[in-house]
Amino acid sequence: MADQIGNQPNQVRRPEILRMDFPQASSPTPFTFRPLPSQPTDKIGAAAASNRPKMTLPTVTKNKEPAIVSRSVPTERTKARENKFKTCPSMNSVGKLQINGASYDFTSEDLQDLGEIGRGGFGTVNKMVHRKSGTVVAVKRIRSTVDKKEQKQLLMDLDVIMKSNESKYIVQFYGALFKEGDCWICMELMDTSLDKFYKFIYEKLKKRIPEPILGKIALATVNALNYLKEELKIIHRDVKPSNILLDKGGNIKLCDFGISGQLVDSIARTKDAGCRPYMAPERIDPQTAKGYDVRSDVWSLGITLMEVATGHFPYKRWSSVFDQLHEVVNGDPPRLTTNHNANTFTAEFVNFVNTCLIKPEHQRPKYKQLLQHPFILRAQKEEVDVAAYVTEIMGRDGQ
Repeated sequence: MADQIGNQPNQVRRPEILRMDFPQASSPTPFTFRPLPSQPTDKIGAAAASNRPKMTLPTVTKNKEPAIVSRSVPTERTKARENKFKTCPSMNSVGKLQINGASYDFTSEDLQDLGEIGRGGFGTVNKMVHRKSGTVVAVKRIRSTVDKKEQKQLLMDLDVIMKSNESKYIVQFYGALFKEGDCWICMELMDTSLDKFYKFIYEKLKKRIPEPILGKIALATVNALNYLKEELKIIHRDVKPSNILLDKGGNIKLCDFGISGQLVDSIARTKDAGCRPYMAPERIDPQTAKGYDVRSDVWSLGITLMEVATGHFPYKRWSSVFDQLHEVVNGDPPRLTTNHNANTFTAEFVNFVNTCLIKPEHQRPKYKQLLQHPFILRAQKEEVDVAAYVTEIMGRDGQ
């Protein structure tokens, strides 16, 4: 036994530890592996010394620089892949504005802040002046959780949107930049949002929006959504009163799609889906959430019109997020009636809203069908002075 495990009897020899060779610093050496000589084993099969390869590390000698570890040279394909996802250093602070056919490189220093004009769950909207062009713009600042690779893609998407932004029913987007974790989106300045507008009418004036005005709102929104889908291949995904804007010129325009929608979704991934009360049932239900289409925006339009027409959100106030999710997914859809809470509506408008709120999404119409609905056709023919109405209401609000 003594001869098999060591020179001294009854003394167990420890397995030999892997030995490190230290080459000279002047001769850079990559990682190499050398096997140790095989060693005998004891009677019970325990290895006296390991047959595993020995690792040789670069040296760190006294008063000398450590040896450099050689690495494989990147291939052309690797370089191309890295460059594809590389964001330029100025991406955080420099953007490009396209206003009235002119193009401007701009930073936040080129914008003079005139004060906050709106605030939402994901950021603020400020009125600003672009000094070089003298253009007054609305700047929506959204806290961004996306990384630089996604930022580059978002700016590319916005560029496509600006080049194709020819619909009179869509707010004009001028450009965007990223600054200190925020995305600054510069867009056409409108006078008010539909949520502020209707709340002032119902809460302060104790009135309701006339149905002809509701018709023009529905007409503009459906046309905007249809344009996004047909021309830009975009689903809005966030139709609600705060994203429908009005001005004293009588314009009604949809905003917050494309880059804004993607940023909102990037943030919403970390939040409960129940925070989105305008969302269609098929988007909330995990079994159907990945397969929704433009009809989810049709549902959101129905919720929006019902809220604006009656002055109240269609669902009752929830005690918890779970109750909200359960009611939207499993409960009956909201229904409008011709005599709804002392409000009188035409049968055409009631049918239009309830058609948007058909719960099975495969039975819910898409935009082309909605554009042929009697309520929309009537709104197209009616002559309504939206500018005078908006100006009168905003004058009462002191704006």
